[in-house]
Amino acid sequence: MTGEGSEGPPPRRSSRLARLGVGQILAASIGVLLLVAVASIVVGVRANERLTDRRTFLVDGIDAALNRALALENALVDQETGVRGYALTGQDAFLEPYRAGVRAERDAYRGFERLERGAEEFADEAARVRERADAWRDGFADEALRRVDAGEPVPGALVRRGRELFDGVRASAGELRADLETRRATAREGLFDAARGLRNVFVLVGVLIVVSVAAAGLLLHAIVTRPLGRLGAEARRVATGDFDAPLEPVRGPREVDQVGRDVEAMRARIVEELAAVRSARATVEAQAAELARSNADLEQFAYVASHDLQEPLRKVASFCQVLERRYKGQLDERADQYIHFIVDGAKRMQLLINDLLAFSRVGRKGAARETVDANDLVEQARAALSARLEEAGAVVEAGDLPAVDGERVLLVAVFQNLIGNGVKFRGDDPPRVRIEAHDAGDAWEFWCTDNGIGIDEEFAERIFVIFQRLHPRETYDGTGIGLALCRKIIEYHGGRIWLDTEHRGGTRFRFTLPKVKEAA
Repeated sequence: MTGEGSEGPPPRRSSRLARLGVGQILAASIGVLLLVAVASIVVGVRANERLTDRRTFLVDGIDAALNRALALENALVDQETGVRGYALTGQDAFLEPYRAGVRAERDAYRGFERLERGAEEFADEAARVRERADAWRDGFADEALRRVDAGEPVPGALVRRGRELFDGVRASAGELRADLETRRATAREGLFDAARGLRNVFVLVGVLIVVSVAAAGLLLHAIVTRPLGRLGAEARRVATGDFDAPLEPVRGPREVDQVGRDVEAMRARIVEELAAVRSARATVEAQAAELARSNADLEQFAYVASHDLQEPLRKVASFCQVLERRYKGQLDERADQYIHFIVDGAKRMQLLINDLLAFSRVGRKGAARETVDANDLVEQARAALSARLEEAGAVVEAGDLPAVDGERVLLVAVFQNLIGNGVKFRGDDPPRVRIEAHDAGDAWEFWCTDNGIGIDEEFAERIFVIFQRLHPRETYDGTGIGLALCRKIIEYHGGRIWLDTEHRGGTRFRFTLPKVKEAA
């Protein structure tokens, strides 16, 4: 396995794409699309400008000129009709159409002069009509009006000359109108051509954009998405546990190539770590077997300590007590003292062995856990300590305590040790111990507070070490196992215990126990 883990990453294939990054490829693709979009916008704007120019020329140029040509022709006809009627009848009513026609003619000429740029030639054609109209007025209309106003008859020759001159005016106006109509038809066709051109430009631009986007998508799929898909498949193969085969080389952009090499390096590292883990597992299994054997020896030792060691110890203690009762006073004082030392040592040895057995049995072959009321646990601990409590005049108070999940016997031992310490290490006042509980979110936090001599902050951790004592045995009895046993029981139940170093006026121990619903 170690040999497999030493394989290096797959060789990099030389490719132009491998020298480019995903960001560069995306930037290039976006740049091409932007160029296509800009070119399309420019072509579309030019085509639209061409269409606008054709429309403006048709509407504001030719159509306006044609309307003015019709107005001019009507104005000239009104003038001729008015002069002829005034010449025949001499009535002033016929002069009004003539004068209105003159005004309309002038307005038409000014309209031709105000046409949009590009329609100047229409003003030139209108000027030719104006020349003939001026010639008709000079050669006939003014003379006829003068004769009628003077009461003279209008000669037939003058009338015939006027008719000839006006026929020329009418012909010029008709030519102007016909030329404008021809130009209008041509301009309409040019407008339609520009509109079709704009439509074709839009269609072409749309097709070009669609093709460009599709080409960019296919390009990105070929050089980015597809290599990423292959790399993802290789990574999933490694993730499923196939660590032996190296990754297949993936050709793609620089980032994809780098990720492929990183995944291959990770696979090689996993192979190495897996070999190390298997070796460590073999070591752990061997150590577990050794630990099981050691635990079996420890169980055997516990059996020997509880039976074989205690039996001779009880005999020593009992016979020494017999000697002390029967021969007290018959020997000298020193012999009585020696016998007392032997009895006391045997009793302390017996107590120490029992505490050691209790400490070693926590967590092994324990009873089934159950939901127990902490108030009942305190009551059982108080009942076990009733003689000591009565002797010391101690008071044990408990608040409204919750139910917890655990082994009843072990939890009673915790409360019994904490209450017993509060009574043992008392001060001048009668001992008072109070037990409370608070909701700490995911667990119940218990407080055990007494009014004893207290513990300095520097010993906050030392007191939980087995056999550690802060006072001489002659001052306070005990084996130094009580608080170590409490910590082991609490941690066995999933909680923790500590000394509240901020509390003053006694000692306060705090510990946590999981809530019933979480334990369930």
